[in-house]
Amino acid sequence: MTTVEITRFRAPAERADALLAARPAMLRDFQTDRAGFLNARLIRLTNGEWLDIVFWGSSEDFAESRRRGGDRPGIQTFFSLIDEVISVEEGTTTEPAEGSARP
Repeated sequence: MTTVEITRFRAPAERADALLAARPAMLRDFQTDRAGFLNARLIRLTNGEWLDIVFWGSSEDFAESRRRGGDRPGIQTFFSLIDEVISVEEGTTTEPAEGSARP
């Protein structure tokens, strides 16, 4: 199973383009500097809310990333565009990743 981080946050509509432009650098920082980072999906909701769904190799990988916060330039830039973190949840997948065979 894979650990999943689900973060719901608010960013004003006028920052949406900047948020999307900052996303690739944040993901590069995660890929090069966060053990256990697997993938992420950003989902735009209504009313300036977003869901960031991040896949981690383990709960420990997720916890270590949270401890480190925005300690890399790309991550810090992305985080700076967020007005409010509404919630952060942790879960686990119940199905194999896309493209992998069922056990």
